[in-house]
This record gives sequence, structure tokens and C-alpha cells, in this order.
Amino acid sequence: MLLTGKVIFLTGGSTGIGRDCAIAYAQEGARVALVARDGQAAAETARELGEGHIGFACDVSKDAEVKAAIERVLSVYGRLDCIHNNAGIATPSKPLHETTDTEWDALFDINLRSVLHTTRHGLEALKTTKGNILNTSSLVGVIGQEIHAAYTATKGAMNTLTKSMALDYAPYGVRVNAVCPAGTWTPMLRKWSAEQPDPAKINRYLDEIHPLGYCPEGDVIADASVFLVSEKARFITGHIMHVSGGAEIGYRR
Repeated sequence: MLLTGKVIFLTGGSTGIGRDCAIAYAQEGARVALVARDGQAAAETARELGEGHIGFACDVSKDAEVKAAIERVLSVYGRLDCIHNNAGIATPSKPLHETTDTEWDALFDINLRSVLHTTRHGLEALKTTKGNILNTSSLVGVIGQEIHAAYTATKGAMNTLTKSMALDYAPYGVRVNAVCPAGTWTPMLRKWSAEQPDPAKINRYLDEIHPLGYCPEGDVIADASVFLVSEKARFITGHIMHVSGGAEIGYRR
């Protein structure tokens, strides 16, 4: 098992890609501390993983809550080997000029400011274990996406942030990478799909943008994440790994 004895702090771990990652990490031997704004859902997911895992409420946009969460993890496990910054929101689905200040701030607070908070309070523990940080990004942060400007801005920023963090923390032996899905069926994607001008066509569209022929579930992202946080990826840092079925290559309709 690739993650035996490792302690992973996973944000947004109660649903979607986060939940799939929590399951995969536990199956590979890690002890998972997962947080979400819905503490009950986080706790239930942890119970499903089995003994040795914890789940509780934390709003990652709030520095004090993140500080308390990481302190709790360290008090329970005595170490921290990985921070997986997975929490995020994707709505609203709008062009930039229609986006309100409140919507813009919410996207940046949850998708990006949260990385500042977890790094600020978790880095010293990661230095001790020579651990790593994994950020859940999105292919739209690389190629853009219509009617989704503010969200794509947060993911584009996350990609460059990942590279800068990798440079800053390499002297301490701390690796920083990002996993970059294209379409992946999650509750968040289904919500986004419902906001589109013609939701009936969205399933076919999401299949066709992937040259491999289908829009996957979150397990494909979880498998890539297991690799990136494991010792198998010990010489990989600053990498934005596309787990996209080839969605970014070639001319597509």
C-alpha cells in the first residue's frame, strides 16, 4: 500500500472528488482527516472509511478555523504528511461583467485563499515529515471556458501558485503539485450543468470533449492523486497533472 502510516489533511472531503480521494487514500493505508463546511457529512464520510479517520466542520475561507483544524489533526495524530487542498466552488456560471462582487469574493476565498490558510498553518509540520501539498485545480484554468470567467481565474491562479509554492518549499523537501481534471461527474458539475443554457445537451457535450470518449467519475482523479502524494512521485514537484482524457489536445468541436 502506497500511503501506509501517512496522515493526510483533506479539505472538501465529504463529497465529489474529495470523497473519492478520501476513499482511495484510506485504501492505500493513509489516515485521513477530512474537513468540509458540512461537519456532519465530513464525520459520516470518516466513519465510512473506518477506524483511524476523522471528519469535522471547517470553513477553509476562515483562517482561524483552518488553524484550529490543523492543530486538531496534529493533536490526534502527532504528524502531518500531506495537505490536499480540494475544497472549492464552481458557481456562478456567468461572463465576467455579470459576476457580482460577492460572487467573485466567494470564489476566491474558497478556491484560493484557503490554500494560503492551510499552508500558513501546516507548513512547519510538513517540513518535519518532508511531506507534500496537492491542490485540486481544473483544466479550465489552463485553457479557459466560456460563461465561467471568475471560476477559471481562480484555477489559473492556483496553477501558477502551485509552481511558486514548489520553488519556495523545495529547499525543505516539501513537494507541491496540482491535479487538473477536465470534466468529472460530481455534485458540483451536475449543479453547473443545470445552469447551462441547454442542460439537455450537456451530457453529450461532456462525453465528447474527452478524446477517450466519456466523462469520468471522480475515481480517476483519486488514483492520480494517490500517486502524486506518494513516494512514487518523490521527484515530482511544481507539476500540473492533467487527468483529462486528452481534452486539451487536438481540434475538437
